[in-house]
Amino acid sequence: MLPWKRVFRPFAALLLAAAALTVPAVSAAHADPVGAGAEAAAVNAAASGWNDYRCKPSAAHPRPVVLVHGTLGNSVDNWLALAPYLTVRGYCVFSVDYGQLPGVPLFHGLGPIDASAGQLSAFVDKVLAATGAAEVDLVGHSQGGMMPRYYLKFLGGAAKVGALVGIAPDNHGATLSGLTKLLPYFPGAEDLITAATPGLADQLPGSEFLTRLNAGGDTVPGVRYTVIATRYDEVATPWRSQYLSGSGVRNVLLQDLCPVDLSEHVAIGLLDRIAFHEVANALDPAHATATTCASVLS
Repeated sequence: MLPWKRVFRPFAALLLAAAALTVPAVSAAHADPVGAGAEAAAVNAAASGWNDYRCKPSAAHPRPVVLVHGTLGNSVDNWLALAPYLTVRGYCVFSVDYGQLPGVPLFHGLGPIDASAGQLSAFVDKVLAATGAAEVDLVGHSQGGMMPRYYLKFLGGAAKVGALVGIAPDNHGATLSGLTKLLPYFPGAEDLITAATPGLADQLPGSEFLTRLNAGGDTVPGVRYTVIATRYDEVATPWRSQYLSGSGVRNVLLQDLCPVDLSEHVAIGLLDRIAFHEVANALDPAHATATTCASVLS
């Protein structure tokens, strides 16, 4: 092996991790402390109106909404804008943490995605038991919009979910604007990623996980699917790869709703009220209203 290859062997892995930081990161002001993470998240969120297990769904919104964060996100910081947006509209809103690695606080969504889907399954059951609802709706950002499809397809989730709304979901892998194509030039880098952060490795295009997830079709019967993408996405690229095909699917490009919306992969999930308006439409299509640039004020 050439000396430069020895030096830069882990370089692609580091680049991938660095690029992944562009997905929802954690702000220190609202981060879950280690050890008290779940409890602190519940307290912080409940104070803002979500993760309140006393909430009972209304006739207008009979399905609780479960929010599923993205890679390196968590159940609080990924949803500081969208969760209140939905609670003031009368939804019971809950948010899950998943994919934690031992010794890695705050930054979640790094564990094997099939195991993360199992965590989502348990959380949905907890929400259904607490609220008395028959089904939930799922809203996920990035990995959080893709991972639930494993739950729906392989873990019996389709019987418990009415709709899945993916905000910039990497349904067919994340190329990070082509960065993952550098991996073959750094021998051992992909093995390093797989060993250290299997949740990242599972999101590489062509991974064993994605091959299994997408085999036989993107969807399962009985669930409504919405994908909300932005053409300025720099993580789940090319952006059209986010789209799903199959029955019960609606694929939406943010710029078709508002041409001057410049949100990229992070902003579309964290603070874009135009995207949030389309999320609300997807959750309640019978009362949907047109999403436009003016929706930022709604």
